[in-house]
Amino acid sequence: MEPLMARLFPLALLALSAAASASATATASAQRGAGAEWPIYGGDPGHTRYSSLDQITASNAATLEVAWRWSARNQGPNPAAASQTTPIFVKGRLYATAGMHRNVVAIDPATGETLWMYRFDERDRLAKAPRVNSGRGVSYWSDGKGDDRIYVVTPGYHLIALDADNGRPIAGFGRNGVVDLQRNLRVRAGVSVDGSIGASSPAAVIGNVLVVGAALHVGMQPPSKVNTPGDIRGFDVRTGRLLWSFHTVPEPGEFGNDSWLEKSWAYTGNAAAWAQISWDAQLGYVYLPTEAATGDYYGGHRPGNNLFSTSIVALDARTGKRVWHFQTIHHDIWDWDNTTAPILADLTIDGRPRRILAQLTKQGFVFVLDRVTGTPIWPIEERAVPKGDVPGEWYSPTQPFPTKPAPFERQGFGEDDLLDFTPEIRARAREIARQYRWGPLYTPPSLAGAADGTRGTLSLPASTGGANWEGGALDPETGYLYVPSVTAPSFLALLPGGKVSDMNYIAGGRGGQLAPGVPFVKPPWGRITAIDLTTGAHAWMVPNGDTPAYVAERLKLPPASLPNTGRASRAGLLVTRTLLFAGEGTNGSSNLWVLDKRTGARIARLDIPSGSQTGIPMTYLHDGRQYVVFATTAGGQASEIVAYALPR
Repeated sequence: MEPLMARLFPLALLALSAAASASATATASAQRGAGAEWPIYGGDPGHTRYSSLDQITASNAATLEVAWRWSARNQGPNPAAASQTTPIFVKGRLYATAGMHRNVVAIDPATGETLWMYRFDERDRLAKAPRVNSGRGVSYWSDGKGDDRIYVVTPGYHLIALDADNGRPIAGFGRNGVVDLQRNLRVRAGVSVDGSIGASSPAAVIGNVLVVGAALHVGMQPPSKVNTPGDIRGFDVRTGRLLWSFHTVPEPGEFGNDSWLEKSWAYTGNAAAWAQISWDAQLGYVYLPTEAATGDYYGGHRPGNNLFSTSIVALDARTGKRVWHFQTIHHDIWDWDNTTAPILADLTIDGRPRRILAQLTKQGFVFVLDRVTGTPIWPIEERAVPKGDVPGEWYSPTQPFPTKPAPFERQGFGEDDLLDFTPEIRARAREIARQYRWGPLYTPPSLAGAADGTRGTLSLPASTGGANWEGGALDPETGYLYVPSVTAPSFLALLPGGKVSDMNYIAGGRGGQLAPGVPFVKPPWGRITAIDLTTGAHAWMVPNGDTPAYVAERLKLPPASLPNTGRASRAGLLVTRTLLFAGEGTNGSSNLWVLDKRTGARIARLDIPSGSQTGIPMTYLHDGRQYVVFATTAGGQASEIVAYALPR
């Protein structure tokens, strides 16, 4: 599609802070978190979500107040849709995405005033896009000499470079500031890239290379076994010229092609990196967290281990060449994508300095690897897993199990997982569960109408996690890793593709609840777990939020008789030198919790004025004042970005 002239709305402009650094923070090789600025979605290239700021402490956190609120009310259709943006803060300005068009906005960090806004009109491309949402943010680059740029990947899969000062497209980048990411993609017979591929995460900026991932439609019921592969590509940061492509589904002659049996490499798609991409500028490596291949629960059309699906892949950022990889699931048929940015840190483990990578997973593991070589920090064992009986399916006989750390979620499903507030409730929970197969972790999906009378397989954690795109936070000073997760089952039931798909089987069938919104598994349904990565031991676990009031009402129980169940929502976390901040996430309530990062104890609770936290928190220092900022959404209301600070 010919890029359309976008409409630019320059408003008030502020002078840039002379004290702010040009690009040193954004390209720092040490994974030590953010300071006064927050130049990257995850704070630093290793996505630790850590800041060394310490103005807000345990003694004053309860006095935090709303400093300003920015509204997405006029940012296009459906402004009330949950915003997942996390602003970045560089040179005295905040930059964020907003609305379904994924507009880019520059915001005054002290007042919340809009400085400029950029909107790109994608017309039909927007309507067809697989990920039409606000996106999770933007990327920043500077040459240190006055050329400062903001990059955004749009829902319709364009990469756009903007002048950070005024929001105008960079004329020398692509065509009038726009690179069409649908070009130079591998095309499968019968599948159009237009509408099959997009993105929701910002590009990684390592040196002078922009690394762009991809996201496709949800793969529960794909219309075909043939799909667009989620290749990863590197572009010149100044010109937008394509530098390299990495094939996540390898071609003949490429490493990993032999893991796709029966020539399934020729038509299978997905295996994209739709989560954030981390990088180590000193090594020159980018780290990809990849998803499953087509489709989510049936892999009979793609026999083999399927590299590089559901893997961690380290690439040379200059060339796109594979340095190392580690597959976290062989032949994924559980939809347990790697959905979070790999977290990078420099820690002392067993008395030895290590440069580590920690990958959180939907299935509740943390894979801890040496980020230079890809070798495990602690042993990871290949263990036998159950085999299923779905016709035509190919099953991996083993899967990798980390010996440390212990899982942060309950894994597999059994009698002990049934909700047991009362004997009657437990009996009701078992009546629901008995309709399905269950077993240990990696018990495979089964037919919705199996010969044994079952309706599918119960899987714990759910196919949505465990952990998911919200990721975690890591304190590089203590080595504590903080992980938000949800304890909920999935019902992995398969039905014939029939008229819906040319695949033999697709996802089908439904599960049950004890009452609306009440899971039939034991709580906590949402939790935050702290893991000491210097030893691999768990430090503490607390529920995410409080028991929803409706639980007692719908189960007809006295509220005082219930434990704290937490909410079935993943917290958005931010860790600073002094504290751990935790919003309750998309399905949470209007609370921002301030926690003791050593113990998980609650220090303060702050009211969110506009719904719940839906974007991950960040923090920055401006004019001597520390702010904590995140996106919020309330049902039927426009999403907002809210900033907290201490009273003046």
